[in-house]
Amino acid sequence: MQATQARKKDTREKIELGGLIAKAGLRYEKRALLLGMLIDARQRITGDDNERTRLMKIGEQAFGRDPD
Repeated sequence: MQATQARKKDTREKIELGGLIAKAGLRYEKRALLLGMLIDARQRITGDDNERTRLMKIGEQAFGRDPD
């Protein structure tokens, strides 16, 4: 039973992450590009609170424009 719950949770998280890609307007980009962008962003925010804050504001504004 626990394995089923864990699988459902994992699947739901992956669906939500895919939704973020679509919401950002990147649905049709190549997977390698998307992964590269995410790795680059992770490197830029590691240890850089200003960059983390800047990107957080962009995301919050995007969520504020669309009730999804």
